[in-house]
Amino acid sequence: MTQPKTTATREPEHVGPPRTGGPPKTGPHSTGPDQADPGLNVVMIRGRLSRPAELRILPSGDRLVALELSVPRAGARSESVPVVWHDAPAVAEALDVDQAVIVLGRVRRRFFRAGGATQSRTEVVAETVIPARQAKRARSLLAKAKVRLEAAGAEAV
Repeated sequence: MTQPKTTATREPEHVGPPRTGGPPKTGPHSTGPDQADPGLNVVMIRGRLSRPAELRILPSGDRLVALELSVPRAGARSESVPVVWHDAPAVAEALDVDQAVIVLGRVRRRFFRAGGATQSRTEVVAETVIPARQAKRARSLLAKAKVRLEAAGAEAV
């Protein structure tokens, strides 16, 4: 097994409206007190790691593990899915190439400035990552995702 790559990473400069403070958002995409729909952003992915886990220590001292999953598609080439796992347990650093995992999390698109230009990256923010071979934990993770989907469906009615 290869050792995880560790890099100190500079937090990207935030681009866009302030993260906190300011007047409450209004409009069709806001979730203010007059809107009951909190939205739904649940993703569950099963794939194989296409590179070793990479530990990143942010300037704030927070730990982040970056993963790259290869997800096969029937009759097509595999898709590469970037995954970030904040405050991951130490065992996450031992995840290695070609290991099958299941990820439960949410999709996020973040914007940042690099080289004088605004760029974006779409990634999965992992809540839980487990080895796919752990069938009992995988079923439990699937049940957790199903509860969230059913709760969102009930709220939508």
